[in-house]
Order: sequence, then structure tokens, then C-alpha cells
Amino acid sequence: MFISKKNICLFFWVIGFVITSVSVSVPYVYAGQGDVILQQVDKNLFPDSYELYRKLINIEPDGSKREFIFYTVRKGRAKIASLFLAPASEKGRATLRLGDNMWLYIPNVGRPIRITSLQSVTGGIFNNADIMRLDFSVEYNCARMEEKNRKYILDLKAKTDSVAYDRLLMVVDKKTILPEEIKCFAASGMLIKTLHFKNIKEFGPGIVRPAIIETDSPLHKGYKSIMIFARLKKRNFPDEVFTFSFMSRLNSLRK
Repeated sequence: MFISKKNICLFFWVIGFVITSVSVSVPYVYAGQGDVILQQVDKNLFPDSYELYRKLINIEPDGSKREFIFYTVRKGRAKIASLFLAPASEKGRATLRLGDNMWLYIPNVGRPIRITSLQSVTGGIFNNADIMRLDFSVEYNCARMEEKNRKYILDLKAKTDSVAYDRLLMVVDKKTILPEEIKCFAASGMLIKTLHFKNIKEFGPGIVRPAIIETDSPLHKGYKSIMIFARLKKRNFPDEVFTFSFMSRLNSLRK
């Protein structure tokens, strides 16, 4: 059977188009799957609205420690507030985060003070973005996803310049869909810190997550910070709780 040059050219053009389409679409399929997994990670880490208690321990190279205890409440994906319960020198201070905006309330000071995500209200390696963490999927998109053994490796890119870290490399356990490790990078590509998620615990019906997050940083040799979670449970709050006027009254929520 005779095949014209025109038909041969058309055949190879179609084949080339299909190959090109497949090669372009595959990364986007994986990126999309990664976003779905990231949203599930968020759901597994925290209920939509909750209260919890946390202890934050900063450890210095000489072994000395400084400890903080917080009571924290969150509503939805953009509102989170915390109250310092200890040490005595910090008691009564409070923080509020609404989206990308953060404030620190200090008793006897006229009004809340604006703070940034890269600062730290406690010192140590955890910054304000770590302490007042919103859902990862609020701040990041998955640029690439890999499957390796029993893990998902999510390469996450910040949605805006206001996010504390330009890029995260998150290792997720396939079975639990919970993070095991997160490497945090600056826009320059420099590794800022690594978060290690440990001690998976059941906090209540439908809440099974790591009870401990440890962090270390190549920028702070010998220093280490640990965050321990306790009494995490679902609870709804009125919008009034997440306002400047309520920061001095957060203790009234504790039962």
C-alpha cells in the first residue's frame, strides 16, 4: 500500500504532539497529587478548630535549657492565638496571627506590637512562623512529588514572599500521611533548619499525630529546640477570640 509523504509527515507530527503532551503533563499530575497529599497532611496534624497546650524547650550548647508553656487556640485556616503560661517572666503575654499578620501582646503596654514570621517570641531555633503555624497548604504549593520506598517526598514552594521559608522538602509516611521530616530553605537555597516529627500519639477521636517536633539548624551549631504537644482537642470559638481586645482575656477560655 502506497503512503504519501504528506501522510507520513502528518503521522509523525501526531506522534510528536502526543509525546510532547505527555512529557509536559506528567510533572503537573505529580504536583497536583502532591497538593492533595499536603492537604491531607494538614488535616491529620490538626483539626480545623482546636485548643492545645505546648511546652517549648530551647537547649544551648552547654546543656542549659529555657522552657515555655503555651495555651493555644485556632479557628479555621487563618486565625491562631496563644497565651504564655510560663515562665513567670513571660506569663500573660499573648500572640495573635491573622493570615500573614502577627502581633505580640505584653501586659502594661498600650497596644499589641507587630512582629514578623522570622522573629521568635521565645528565642531559640523555632521562629514565629513555627510557633504560630497555619496549614502548610495555606502557604505552599507542591512543585514536585516523588515516591521513594514507603515515603512521599514533597518539594514545596512558597506562594508569596511573606512566607518564612521559600522552600520546604517534606518527607511524608505513606501509611499515616504524616510528616517525618521537613527541611526548610531560604530563597538562596541555603538550608535554614530541619524539623523532626516524633512520637505519634492519639490525642482523641480522629486525632493521631506526632506529639514532639525537634529542630536543629546548621546556622546554630549545638543549639536545639523541642516542641511538645498535649491536650489537643477539637473546640469551636467565636471570631471575637481572635481580636486585639481579646488578647488580654485568652486565659478566660481555659477550662
